[in-house]
Amino acid sequence: MEFQISRRSFMAGIGAAATASLPAGAVAREDTGGLAYRTAGELAKGLADRKISARELLDAAISRVEAVDPKINAVLVRDFDRARAAADAADAALARGERRPLLGLPMTVKEQFNIAGLPTTWGNPKFKDWGAEADALVVQRLKSAGAVILGKTNVPIALGDWQSYNEVYGTTNNPWDLDRTPGGSSGGAAAALAAGFVPIELGSDIGGSLRAPAHFCGVFSHKPSLDLVPQRGAGPPQTPASPVRGDLAVIGPMARSAADATH
Repeated sequence: MEFQISRRSFMAGIGAAATASLPAGAVAREDTGGLAYRTAGELAKGLADRKISARELLDAAISRVEAVDPKINAVLVRDFDRARAAADAADAALARGERRPLLGLPMTVKEQFNIAGLPTTWGNPKFKDWGAEADALVVQRLKSAGAVILGKTNVPIALGDWQSYNEVYGTTNNPWDLDRTPGGSSGGAAAALAAGFVPIELGSDIGGSLRAPAHFCGVFSHKPSLDLVPQRGAGPPQTPASPVRGDLAVIGPMARSAADATH
């Protein structure tokens, strides 16, 4: 399925051409399918106009993860089967004329966020066999908005470093230069965006955990006001899913365009 070329797409193409001087190991510039670096806004319009299906978007995302992520190690918890079911449900909803902000858009979330049936470790080996029983409240809201969550992305242990390495999942590499870090603690999230896996991501920040990885990977993030996004279900593994409040800790969006981060 083809989209009309917009000014933004044209400028993105110029930017892609400029990456010719990147290190030989860079994978962020590789996009044979034409969908990997579309903005969330462009993809949402394509879905609403029925020019592409949610299942096609998801299958393209999964194929790219499977082909490219062995070099990057960003999407370490995968939920592809349930994502396929969610994409099919999104297509049925779109066919009925439903419109929701994220309906049919594939995305990943930072490993810290509880998703029922998936592990939440915060990179700590002692929690590697622990799985959440319920979605974090923010994940519930993403799903209600129509997002198709295909997996979770890597973090440093206890979310406490400006890189993304832990003994459970290993090291995440920067898609622009595999010898460098994508930053942390939302490093897997930023890498997934820069690698063209998904158009939007969900991370968190106390002292730079959204902002530093966005800078390292050339993507966008926003540290919102305190208490704007609820943190229930985003606490450490095996802790009650109760409201969490810190003086600096927030949950915020990450995206490949500034416009996407504003919605």
